[in-house]
Amino acid sequence: MTMLSTLMSLAISAMLIKLAMAANYTVGGTSGGWDTSTNLQTWASSQSFLVGDNLIFQYAPSHDVAEVSKADYDSCQARNTIQSYSGGTTTIPLSSPGKRYFICGTVGHCSQGMKVEINTLATSSAPPTPSPSIQPPASSVTPLDVPTPAPEESHASSPTQTPESTPTLLPPSPSDSSLDGPSSSPSFTPSTDQSESHQTSSSGSSAESPSSSSAHNKGGFLVNITMGFVFVMMMLKAYY
Repeated sequence: MTMLSTLMSLAISAMLIKLAMAANYTVGGTSGGWDTSTNLQTWASSQSFLVGDNLIFQYAPSHDVAEVSKADYDSCQARNTIQSYSGGTTTIPLSSPGKRYFICGTVGHCSQGMKVEINTLATSSAPPTPSPSIQPPASSVTPLDVPTPAPEESHASSPTQTPESTPTLLPPSPSDSSLDGPSSSPSFTPSTDQSESHQTSSSGSSAESPSSSSAHNKGGFLVNITMGFVFVMMMLKAYY
């Protein structure tokens, strides 16, 4: 309601200002009039008529005012008048832009120059009244903070370390061992202690008989054979 009353007040004010600014034009000017002696067209060309202005016709009882079309204006025909006025004083408001044509309806007066063409111009349009800006209500809904998902960590696939193969030690083939020569084969030498003990026992006991000496030699030989065999087995076991 407040906005509507404001707009109505502005419209009424504009109309009042327009009426106050409206000009009244006496046809023919102050030194002439609506008659055959005044150059009415020259007077009209020197004026600027706007929408809202008024034309005032003052004339003698032998004259009248007739509004006609352009064709009747050119031919001075008053048979098809748009509007006719009489009475000595006629006020015609210019309510719309455009050209209007007026003649005197008395026979012979139009051809004597008693006619006028009025060109009404539109008034400068007033700037539009700014409408009150209506601000939209503030939204009471607060946007939720959506957590941004963290990018997944790309785990680089670690190369699988394969255990290095342990080189297998192979025992030398018989052919290789045979090529090594006498130095690679184990040699058995009787121990010095045993030979010395054997010599000491043989020299120390001169009373021993030859049979006991022979038995002793056989026993030492068996011991040597046994120790050699054990030594060969240990060497073979080390190779395999």
